[in-house]
Amino acid sequence: MPVERGDSIRVGISSCLLGRRVRFDAGHKQDRYITNILAHYFEFVPVCPEMEVGMGIPREAVHLEGGSEAPRMIGVKSGEDWTDMMNSYSKSRVEKSDLSAISGYILKKDSPSCGMERVRLHGPAGQVRRIASGLYASALKRHNPLLPVEEEGRLYGARLRENFIVRVFAFHRLNQLFATRFSPANVIRFHTIHKYILMAHSPELYGELGRLVARMKTMEQSSFRDSYSRVFMAALQTRATTKKNTNVLLHILGFLKKHLEPGDKARILEIIEDYHREMAPLIVPITLVKHYIDKFEIEYMGEQVYLNPHPKELMLRNHV
Repeated sequence: MPVERGDSIRVGISSCLLGRRVRFDAGHKQDRYITNILAHYFEFVPVCPEMEVGMGIPREAVHLEGGSEAPRMIGVKSGEDWTDMMNSYSKSRVEKSDLSAISGYILKKDSPSCGMERVRLHGPAGQVRRIASGLYASALKRHNPLLPVEEEGRLYGARLRENFIVRVFAFHRLNQLFATRFSPANVIRFHTIHKYILMAHSPELYGELGRLVARMKTMEQSSFRDSYSRVFMAALQTRATTKKNTNVLLHILGFLKKHLEPGDKARILEIIEDYHREMAPLIVPITLVKHYIDKFEIEYMGEQVYLNPHPKELMLRNHV
């Protein structure tokens, strides 16, 4: 049940990454991967905290000073302190309706308002350390700790990019499941079709989710929803590895073995081994096993999100 084009998946984003001239120097930081590729699949909700808080365009640059737990946002030249205004704005902004149904967020790296991590923090003796988070980014993560959040610069790492996009589509499906009063049957189906993608990320947390599902009828709906959502997203935040993907592929092969001729089974094992040795991208064994799943109409396997966690046009599994 992958999400394809046409489904409305809302993703928050720093406005400058879309090419909007909202930076302190009236410039932008348009990211072509975001605007040329991801924009086909996501409906972006742009936010520029510094502009929206009233700093103006152009404006004096600001940076963070003090301690990492409670940094101050200070004008670089004037020394004007924007901290209280930015914190108050950020707390109310992340609760507004246009951000209430988002499935992810892409932040501008290094920004004193939007930086997710490793933002420059200026100390009293002039030392600079990359240990802070932007004030708005911190409020965003506090308000919705399960929300997939990433910086645009990290999206150019193949594994980080895939992990983020897998989580965005998964969070969208999770929110659809729990949008209204849910039935045990719907939860069991959701859990079942996510079996192998969860195993590829965290077999341990997949087991914990299974125990939660087994206790579902003894729990309040809100308690089950919160617990399942927390563990589900924690599982997917754990990165899939070549070893775990190989184990999942071998599990899938177990469902196929009674349908396969010996030569076909040997060929699939050879391709899985090529992937395991990092001589072939994941898309190669995935495509091969999908062929046989479709050929033999194995419904249980055909519904597995692992085989189609995101639109194939994104080519996220095409790297070695």
